[in-house]
Order: sequence, then C-alpha cells, then structure tokens
Amino acid sequence: MTGSPGDEAGTDGPALIVAYLDMLAAERGAAANTLAAYRRDLDHYLAALTASGRDPLVTDAGEVRAYLADLETQGLKASSAARRLSCIRGFHKFLYAEGFAEADPSAPVGGPRRGRTLPKVLSVAEVDDLLRTARERAVASETGDAPGERRRAVRMLCLLETLYATGLRVSELIALPRSAATTKQRYLVVKGKGGRERLVPLTDLARGAMREHLDHLSGEGPFLFPADSESGHLTRQAFARDLKVAAAAAGIREDRVSPHVLRHAFASHLLQNGADLRIVQELLGHADISTTQIYTHVLDERLKSMVRDLHPLMDEPAEPDTAPI
Repeated sequence: MTGSPGDEAGTDGPALIVAYLDMLAAERGAAANTLAAYRRDLDHYLAALTASGRDPLVTDAGEVRAYLADLETQGLKASSAARRLSCIRGFHKFLYAEGFAEADPSAPVGGPRRGRTLPKVLSVAEVDDLLRTARERAVASETGDAPGERRRAVRMLCLLETLYATGLRVSELIALPRSAATTKQRYLVVKGKGGRERLVPLTDLARGAMREHLDHLSGEGPFLFPADSESGHLTRQAFARDLKVAAAAAGIREDRVSPHVLRHAFASHLLQNGADLRIVQELLGHADISTTQIYTHVLDERLKSMVRDLHPLMDEPAEPDTAPI
C-alpha cells in the first residue's frame, strides 16, 4: 500500500521542520545563518501550536492570527513579527505544496503594519574620521614593542578600507580568501547569498591596505583574515567588538557603529554622489531592488536639492502681498 508524503518524512513537527529546511538549503541555497534563524522561529511557532493542542498539518488561519497577536503582547517589534510570519508562510506553503497538508492556513493572514525604518548611516565626515584614526593607529603601532598590536591595527585598517570600498556583507568580508590581496584586478568576485556571484570594485586604498595586512600574516591558510575559530577565519562578533573600539578612538559613539552600518554608509554615500539605484543594487548583491529601495530617502533629498538648485523659478522674487500705492 502506498503511503502518503507525510508517512515518508514523518508527520511530527520537528521532522517537518527538518524537511522544510532541507528544501531551503538544497533548492534555494539558503545560508547556514538563515537556516538557523528559521529553525528558531519555527521551533517557537510549533511550541505554541503544541501548547494549544493543534497540529501544524491541520491548523487554521485563526490559530496563526492568534499566534501573531500573542507575539504583539510579548512586545515583539512589528518588523520581527513580520519576519516570523514570512517564515511561517513559507513553512505552510511547503507543507501544502508537498502534500503534507490539505490547505495553507497562513495564506489569508495579513502581516503586521510596519513603519518605514531607515538604516543607521554615518556621515562622510564620520567615516573619514574613522578611517583616518585607523590609519594613524596603524602607523603608530610601527614603533610599538608588541607585534600582536601591530598586526591587529593593520588588520583593522584593512577591514575598514575594504568594507567601505566594497559594501560587502560582514559574512562576505571576514571570509575573503587570501588571494583577494594579491589579485591584479581592480575588483573582487564575491559569492553572496544563494551562491550568486557579483563583481565589486576595489579602491587603491583598499588594495594597499590588503597588501600591508598580507605582509603581516604568518603561515599559510585560505583566509585573508585567519583566526582560531571554528570557521578558521575572523568571526563577525570579534570584528564588531574591535570596530566599536576603533569608533570610540575616532570620537564616534559605539552604539552608532557596526559592520552593517558601514555597508549602509557605502550605499548611501554612493547615492548621495549620483549613483544609480540599480548599480547600488548590483554592488550590494540584492536579488530584488525593493530591498535596495530602503535608501530612496537619500534620493528624495538629492531630488529636492536638485529642484532647489536648478529650477528656473526657485530664485524668482516673491510677489508683494499688496500692490504699491
């Protein structure tokens, strides 16, 4: 007798989650961090269903709405609740498409309202201060007695110059191969989310900082930023921690700086100087331009400035309120 799809994969919640995550990894190339976040969200959702005595294969839209309402009472931000709903929708859509469930209960559920959140961005002057301070610390370390301090200062300068020059995701930056510092090309080929490759240009300052950093590396290894971590390269947590120290040295509040903030600065500063939104999309590695459109507030300000500066009537004197006697 032929079994149902649920019989083959197991109909218990954890097995269904594993099947869904396996599909995301195999068919969509989801990254390990994405899969881990989805697992946390779905474990939380399944625990709520179990507490209500519901099965994910036969639950309904009312139960999904109740779960979202409960998240709101717990103080979860609307953006986080929307991300959680997106994960749940993908899960139920998968169960329905694969024949595990007879319906998708999440389809009629509307998402929570989200305000438009603008990214934190440093000004051009602040980034200049950050980079100048990093250069000064690298130069000052040349006369120090601690080789380790010299290596860390040169590494931080390389990280900052490369990040601001390329707008890489922090996961892409810390995992750069050692060959990135020796390429004769003026660009890098980066593999981003979903295995998609893109070209990112390198500035002369970034290339110089890479070569200087490479001169201070010892031994052989595949990574430009090696470290004694499970991955074999610098962790994002370690970089974020050291970046806050560099920000404080430059007189910038630590809570205003992170690797992602510098990625935002890269994009915003390009748009401020006239870059096309599609070009910025390609450089950032966004699959959908709607993701890049969070930066349109920069374009709005630039358009207003252009109208003020270029419109032929903007300099016309205002007419008096009353006619002269």
